[in-house]
Amino acid sequence: MHRRQSVALYKELHRLGRDHDPAYNFHKKLRTLYERNRSLTDPQQIAAAFSLLEYIKQDTLALYALRKYRHLRRVYPSS
Repeated sequence: MHRRQSVALYKELHRLGRDHDPAYNFHKKLRTLYERNRSLTDPQQIAAAFSLLEYIKQDTLALYALRKYRHLRRVYPSS
């Protein structure tokens, strides 16, 4: 069960990382995070790793929304 959830979350984060700044190297950081947590067996540590990944996902989505909002503010200035 955890493997399926982990792979789905990895794919989702990988897709989100396409829009990220290339200088940040999002995909490499994501990959090293997954490789570091590869051998977790304790359920509490696994739950903590999943909660960290969910936080990263929500934070990345918030950053993209903020970037879009800032772009729209530049394009359509208030009069």
